[in-house]
Amino acid sequence: MQIENNSHQNNESLEILDFSKCTDEEIVKKVVSAYDKLSNLEWKNHKDNYKDKEVEKLKEIANSYSFIVSRYEAKLSRYVKKFIYDNTEANDMLQDIFVKAFKNLNSFDNSYKFNSWIYRIAHNECINYLKKNKKEGISFIDFDLILPTLFAKEEADDKSKFLENKSNIEKVLKDLDIKYREIIVLNFFEDLSYEEISDILKIPKSTVGVRIKRAKEKIKVLMEKDGYKYEG
Repeated sequence: MQIENNSHQNNESLEILDFSKCTDEEIVKKVVSAYDKLSNLEWKNHKDNYKDKEVEKLKEIANSYSFIVSRYEAKLSRYVKKFIYDNTEANDMLQDIFVKAFKNLNSFDNSYKFNSWIYRIAHNECINYLKKNKKEGISFIDFDLILPTLFAKEEADDKSKFLENKSNIEKVLKDLDIKYREIIVLNFFEDLSYEEISDILKIPKSTVGVRIKRAKEKIKVLMEKDGYKYEG
């Protein structure tokens, strides 16, 4: 990497923002840029161009990934624990997700939403864990894609009625097939849009609607089987 001698340009590129006010995408861009500069510095050749305080600024920018962690820690912990019921294993998984996301920041396309990208990583890690530990059967044939039903976007009132059953729904979630559980968790518990869920699961938006509809039907059956009243 060619490093300019102009100190004004260096200072401008090293300006530290108030990261608490930055979007996820802005933070990621700054972190990647700072790590790129740090990893490519040739200390002997450029010691006069980058003073100690400037290197410290780079490190501070690079460490702003902690803002990403703080924003997503509670959300992803809640998400992971809907699939992994052992708290120790779930917490280990959460750490793995943040580490994997950090190591792959260079592959993140800033024109997309970081939110969907990191949830996609969490989704993949959970699925891989379940496969590896044979915790649940995972079908490789998705009939929701092969045999789609008519797609009707859910109205806000429908979602509100469904959430009135939230506490009882959580009691039967573990008995729901993984593909239906994750769609319920993402839409109703994480409040993600159809478009975001489509990005995370890499399925068409119409299939998101199909799975939500079928998941709700299966939840109603499970709740009634376990003696819980389903309102809606």
